[in-house]
Amino acid sequence: MIFDSLQNCTLYANVHPRLKKAFELIAATDWEHMEPGIHELEGRDIYVNIMERDLKKKGDAKLEVHDEYIDIQVVLSGSCESFGWSERKALRMPQGPFNKEKDICLFDDEPQTYYTLRPGQFTVLFPEDGHAPLVGEGKVRKAIVKVRV
Repeated sequence: MIFDSLQNCTLYANVHPRLKKAFELIAATDWEHMEPGIHELEGRDIYVNIMERDLKKKGDAKLEVHDEYIDIQVVLSGSCESFGWSERKALRMPQGPFNKEKDICLFDDEPQTYYTLRPGQFTVLFPEDGHAPLVGEGKVRKAIVKVRV
């Protein structure tokens, strides 16, 4: 897991072969006028889901993991967004089997810790990271850039 300001994103470009391109696309995209929904940036290797959502209480946000994609989650506007986080290998209470079609498995475990993003900040979540997004009060507009592993 990485948590930082967008102005520092170049520090992480070499962590994975597609992250440099993903951060270049993030910097070059006009997020303000992009409609909610899924938009391909580089086919299905790098795409974005723009969403506007109500935030939830900690107990209502479930930890999730992915196998095929790294998430770069960026708060664009609105409230701050908190995330629960746990090491994937520590998760013990899946809600069901891994859904390969949607690349997700949800867990009922309690997060090991929480951290908060403000507009202009991002988090990178790898397949090793269990994360519970959308925690807080109010609404948030965010981009979830999906980067194929």
